[in-house]
Amino acid sequence: MLKEKLKDFHVILASKSPRRQQFFKDLHIDFTIQFKEVEEVYPEELQGTEITDFLADLKSKAFTDLSQKDLLITSDTIVWLENKALGKPKDEEEAFKMLRSLSGKKHEVITSISIKNNNFQKIINDSTKVSFKELSDEEINYYIKNYKPFDKAGAYGIQEWIGFIAIDTIEGSYFNVVGLPVHKLYKELMDL
Repeated sequence: MLKEKLKDFHVILASKSPRRQQFFKDLHIDFTIQFKEVEEVYPEELQGTEITDFLADLKSKAFTDLSQKDLLITSDTIVWLENKALGKPKDEEEAFKMLRSLSGKKHEVITSISIKNNNFQKIINDSTKVSFKELSDEEINYYIKNYKPFDKAGAYGIQEWIGFIAIDTIEGSYFNVVGLPVHKLYKELMDL
């Protein structure tokens, strides 16, 4: 269905994330991967979805040479805890601090998606609330050592070991926490 809907487009996924790439494959979208490095800096007054909307748009602006047939999809995910954004950790120490801060608390995972071509741009977002149990230092260290979550917002992947043992409740889309609100992306692409 979606493949037929997008047959006149050259879909570009601007993401290094293997999870996002797999979602596109699972949706049977024909796509190419193109990625342009951007410095992911945003105005400090932005909050929650404003941050991810801004960064998804910023990533899309790096593509200045889109053709009429190109359909560019960029996205960004953050973990939002106590009015603070947690991005990707730089190292083990930062990953430990992030996971320690999430321990025993509820946080939000926010993802924004920009869908853009020469004629239009639409930015959508989704938010999922996730509650973590109390984590021991041993559990945090085991996860960091074995899973190296340095490419993940908030230093964790829900689909990995930490998700199995740490998550008490989830309110909203599981797939959004993995990295893409697939249900919302599907709807927007079907409505093109």
